[in-house]
Amino acid sequence: MIGHIHSVESMGLVDGPGVRAVVFLQGCPLRCLYCHNPDTWTGGGTEFTPEALTAKLLRFRPYFSRGGGVTFSGGEPLLQPEFLAEMLSRLHAAGVHTCLDTAGAGLGDYGAILQNTDLVLYDVKHHRREGYRQITGQDMDRTLAFVEAVRTAGVPMWVRHVVVPGLTDGEDHLAGLGDYISTLPNVEKVELLPYHTMGVHKYGQLGIPYPLEGVPPMDKTKLEDWERRLNERCCRKTDK
Repeated sequence: MIGHIHSVESMGLVDGPGVRAVVFLQGCPLRCLYCHNPDTWTGGGTEFTPEALTAKLLRFRPYFSRGGGVTFSGGEPLLQPEFLAEMLSRLHAAGVHTCLDTAGAGLGDYGAILQNTDLVLYDVKHHRREGYRQITGQDMDRTLAFVEAVRTAGVPMWVRHVVVPGLTDGEDHLAGLGDYISTLPNVEKVELLPYHTMGVHKYGQLGIPYPLEGVPPMDKTKLEDWERRLNERCCRKTDK
């Protein structure tokens, strides 16, 4: 069994609780207007066996032993389901907290993946079908099916949403987002992520036009009130 890995970050601080190793898997079916990792869209990457990647990740254990762990991101990690399930199983057996950073755009049959996932970071692209298609170029069916799998598995969820000026920053949009998040299972936290342009240079390197050319970065301070309101409204109470 071989996994195709874009990169591994040893000390991630924004990819789940604590200090985490973050594995970026290659491949994604979405073409989000604001994607900052277009170099993960197609195949390629570095090949790893589960044994080799597990050994590499466990070397980072001292950094994430206090509340941290390993997060699988991408790209869309669900596009490599067998490899992902094997990695999650191995890390769980080693006592490592596991997190899945995903838009839910996978291939279905998520039981083996979710049974060894401690936390889902769920990237909500849009709460309406037409908006979802506008942003990603795809329909919502796959992500909705993933949500139901998470509901069945009972895995805790942190919801993330990228706020883009003129696209997903309106009052009506964010109110509708709150309505949608309220229907999601086991939500413990909502994070509004300000749109940034740090990945724009990759489009030039790949010879791909950047869809949001000229759109300015989002000011994080403008999102603080909405983020607080969404957390108060949508999150279940925990002891954490």
